[in-house]
Amino acid sequence: MRSHDRDLASAFDDQADRFERAPVQTDPAALAKLVAAADLPPDSLVLDAGCGPGLVAEALLSAGHRIVGVDLSHEMIDRARRRCDRFGDRATFLLGSIHDPQVGAFAPFDASVSRYVLHHIQDPVLFVARQATLLRPGGILVLSDHTTDPDPEARSWHMRVERLRDRTHTSNATPGELADLLTSVGLESVRMMEETFTLDFDEWFDRGSPQATKEAVRGLLLGGPLAHGFRPRQQADGKILIECWRATARGIKTGR
Repeated sequence: MRSHDRDLASAFDDQADRFERAPVQTDPAALAKLVAAADLPPDSLVLDAGCGPGLVAEALLSAGHRIVGVDLSHEMIDRARRRCDRFGDRATFLLGSIHDPQVGAFAPFDASVSRYVLHHIQDPVLFVARQATLLRPGGILVLSDHTTDPDPEARSWHMRVERLRDRTHTSNATPGELADLLTSVGLESVRMMEETFTLDFDEWFDRGSPQATKEAVRGLLLGGPLAHGFRPRQQADGKILIECWRATARGIKTGR
């Protein structure tokens, strides 16, 4: 396992309980929108790339699909198996990377989905290309992640805040870059939706893997430029809310 993958596994083992209960992860309306945006054929076999504690898998299983989930974190895989145990053999969860041969043994998939994974990936093109390789012709690939600002100054500030709060954070894509990732690996009929969500600064920071103190990150957050996808608002009681944007992009493997 590469150094970055080891860091990811360790970080998410440590934060699994807080992650599984986080409002942004568990929001049923957001999960329903993801399932609707995926728009999968009935009884699709879906790769959940970076499945975490099985929240997305559970939503897809409840919609009638079959799941193969993979994650680097042992704790996350254990939680996903417990969460989705009632679905029996319609759900399989594997400890490891999407590049492992054990994942390829289940291919071809009808679809592949990842949510809030891309910003932890060192080589996004390789990550997306691997998923595309595992799809059948006509298969669907869905990427969903929070996004950033195309302005270089705003983007740089946003990334600095994210990385100080989470040592495993690599970078965020802009909405356009998220869609471009799909076309770059040969997918077609790409469509995208974007929506807002709100983070509570304290809850968000406390489930991270920080490289700086909460006070330092709070100061940087409040002192920076306003960025598309990351706009802090301090309330009268001192509480900080962050308005974020989430993009979901969907493309189809044509087989050409």
